[in-house]
Amino acid sequence: MTATYTFDVFSSLDGFGAHNGDWGGESGGYWGKQGPEFLDRRLALYDQEQRMVFGATTIRAHAQILASSTEESESRDPWVTRMRDLPATVVSSTLQGSLDWPDATIVSGDAVDIVARLKQESKVPLRSHGSLSLNRALMAAGLVDLVQVTIFPVINGRTGLDPIFQGAADFDLELIEHRTLDGHTQELTYRPTLHA
Repeated sequence: MTATYTFDVFSSLDGFGAHNGDWGGESGGYWGKQGPEFLDRRLALYDQEQRMVFGATTIRAHAQILASSTEESESRDPWVTRMRDLPATVVSSTLQGSLDWPDATIVSGDAVDIVARLKQESKVPLRSHGSLSLNRALMAAGLVDLVQVTIFPVINGRTGLDPIFQGAADFDLELIEHRTLDGHTQELTYRPTLHA
């Protein structure tokens, strides 16, 4: 039986994964729109046994943000701490040595081959938070079982960074689950199928 792979991503309504504007929060993150339901839901998602999968750019960014954060920072929310404590596979041909990540293994090679093998061998579900280019490639290869998009109630017309699906293939999406958090943030879980 193959492990389920979930691509988990935060987004503005117009499809950006981060911003460089003043949204009342840290750069990127939650656009200042996080609430207690959202934070509880994130902790519940990451409280389950699973293995994280990251690309080099994302793991570097996560590690840098955590290293420069304070205890009160949103980057130290309980779900982020839990994510950091989960075992992780980092797909990279550029990273060498150790990472400031407790249980991370760097694997060099073709991402599609690596994740296909992980899906066959892992006894726990796989999840990736961010890692946009990695996950676009995995989606095109048919390796992403679920796309979980948390849409914050903002439009980043001027300040948006990291267009999530820019350059991605075309996909049909089957809605598997949806919920509204804190009365304004949407969590949508889809099963993607490459559009032929």
